[in-house]
Amino acid sequence: MNGAQALIRTFVGSGVDVCFANPGTSEMHFVAALDDVPEMRAVLGLFEGVVTGAADGYGRMAGRPAATLLHLGPGLGNGIANLHNARRARTPIVNLVGDHATNHLAYDPPLASDIESLARPVSRWFRSSVRADALAKDAVAAVQGAFGPPGGVATLVVPADLSWQEAGEPATSRPGAELDTVVDDAVVGAAKALGSGEPAVLLVGGNAVRERGLVAAGRVASATGAKLLCETFPARLERGAGIPAVERLGYLAEFTIAQLQGAKHLVLADALAPVSFFAYPGLPGYLVPDGCEVHTLATGSDDVVGALEALADALGAPPDAAVRQAPVRPDRPTGALNAQTMAAAIGALLPEGAVVSDEGNTSGLFVSGATAGAPRHDWLCLTGGAIGQGLPVATGAAVACPDRPVLSLEADGSAMYTLQSLWTQVRESLDVTTVIINNGSYAILELELSRVGAGDPGPRARGMLDLKRPDLDFVALASGMGVPATRAGTAEEFTQQLERAFSTPGPALVEAVLR
Repeated sequence: MNGAQALIRTFVGSGVDVCFANPGTSEMHFVAALDDVPEMRAVLGLFEGVVTGAADGYGRMAGRPAATLLHLGPGLGNGIANLHNARRARTPIVNLVGDHATNHLAYDPPLASDIESLARPVSRWFRSSVRADALAKDAVAAVQGAFGPPGGVATLVVPADLSWQEAGEPATSRPGAELDTVVDDAVVGAAKALGSGEPAVLLVGGNAVRERGLVAAGRVASATGAKLLCETFPARLERGAGIPAVERLGYLAEFTIAQLQGAKHLVLADALAPVSFFAYPGLPGYLVPDGCEVHTLATGSDDVVGALEALADALGAPPDAAVRQAPVRPDRPTGALNAQTMAAAIGALLPEGAVVSDEGNTSGLFVSGATAGAPRHDWLCLTGGAIGQGLPVATGAAVACPDRPVLSLEADGSAMYTLQSLWTQVRESLDVTTVIINNGSYAILELELSRVGAGDPGPRARGMLDLKRPDLDFVALASGMGVPATRAGTAEEFTQQLERAFSTPGPALVEAVLR
């Protein structure tokens, strides 16, 4: 078999059986080989940012990597923003990048580029294949590189001639590496800090914000009185009725400072010490209070859940000590459609088992609170801060979880980065309900402009932050890609339209006009 066939068969044999693709000429042998390996599901995205973001959403929900298929360095460049988010989320992804045939690179053709320099900043593993007969082994190594631990983006570059050359048989996958067991000293140190009687904070992230980890962390908090917080933008947070609730660190530095005020001990469980997203005049960048001692219980390569359970046991916390979220929903809202009534409608209607891809930004701030007591669901956040993630992540999550409803909570400005995701959702018959929060502006940047000390903005500055002249018509845009779409201007309209979208299989879009 040729290199492309060996590559795909190796991926499938290694548990990588979904490929999000935007291929070009150098990847045509891979495309042709898809008919020879029907076990590989190929999902077409109309922009590379859709491809990489969908692979991120898939990996977060499936717990195993999907492959991407990108065309040379420029294709990789188009997808880098969402690979950055995936790197921050520690999502396993096998990032496959085609390259020119090895003998053609000497001519410096127009699409030639330094792929390695583009890939390295967003990849935890990188290799450029040099022989067709080693391609299958390179594929196995890429899968292992993606799995970690911790998980991450593994980029494999495949020159076109290696795909068409004879490559022999596919390689055999090796089992993934085990998580490291946290040393007893770390558990003892954390127990001493939290049990000291001094004000303390337990900050959890990564794998610790799933139910089992939150139960263990809740036991610790209950036994010690420590404040339990999680990172600002967790990759996958399990929440809802029956799961211990956890407060997220604030996005604004002022909020985080208030949350940590007075703490003498900060214990990190698969989380980093808090820092401000940006530098602001007169505010610190490192947000740990002066005089607060930082203790690391576990990192991304560690068994953080096992460490939290050991910590809870060391503190004598009863197995049922964690306080679980009570089931509660807001009433269906009436009247004007604003951020609060929109959030109440989502909280009243969110289906059991939903997966929420949250890129609601400023206008979506109230949705988290309104859905705290909704039936159990998963919350996927903008881990790296690079907007344009929400719609693709929802797409990949729906591919990973075809039996679960997906809600894409999307701001109007960031929706325009990767709107092509809607086309893929229709093509793949994915059960994704998209809520576009249309307030006619980059509201997050209006907020930031007021905070960075840049002075009183004039009309030209303000014009750079509004989305008018012309207004965006998301109903028309969605309809043009085959998505049934409606527009709501009141709370009643929004509630009715959202309920209909949730109850109808397949993709749908509701444009919530907030004014």
